[in-house]
Amino acid sequence: MSKPTEKLTSIAGLAAPLLIDNLDTDQIMPKQFLRTISKEGLDKGLLYDLRFDGDGQPRTDCILNQPGYEATRILIAGSNFGCGSSREHAVWGLQQFGIAAVIAPSYGEIFYGNALNNRLLPIMLEQAAIDALVAALAQASQPTLEIDLLTLTIRAPDGTLTPFTLAPRSRRMLVDGLDMVALTLQSLPQIEVFEQRHVAAQPWMRVL
Repeated sequence: MSKPTEKLTSIAGLAAPLLIDNLDTDQIMPKQFLRTISKEGLDKGLLYDLRFDGDGQPRTDCILNQPGYEATRILIAGSNFGCGSSREHAVWGLQQFGIAAVIAPSYGEIFYGNALNNRLLPIMLEQAAIDALVAALAQASQPTLEIDLLTLTIRAPDGTLTPFTLAPRSRRMLVDGLDMVALTLQSLPQIEVFEQRHVAAQPWMRVL
């Protein structure tokens, strides 16, 4: 039986704006970092070509290389974040780097599902709301955000609250610490009733 994982009710920490539209999974986790059967070490490959030049030296214009942003917990991204191939390594790399949530106007559909299944929180906001968050972070001495999964709000450094939405099923999985299997098993009594009715109506479907 699947065991519950750690409950997640809030995420707080440094927020870094990386406002690049159509940042695909090939850029988030380049192919040369997919040669391992282990999930470990993917943080080194995260956004590699944005973070490093052709000689492997850190690019000073990349915000994740700037002082303090090594501890980034929340990434503010451009539209269609995580489009491209379905590689789950993109999600794992973000998490290993320390990022627990991404805020963007839209996402690649498969990336969005992979993120939720791995407990990386993908928040969708209108562009105007994202612009307001980025402006508030730029004016703050500590560019941090607080995400509350119980109230579904984001608190900016100036105290402003921005609401967001999340599917009830996805929110429950995160808050209650359930994976897809554990969530399904909570409906086991209803599943068994359905199975009994189904077999009664169609006895040839019974599994012996």
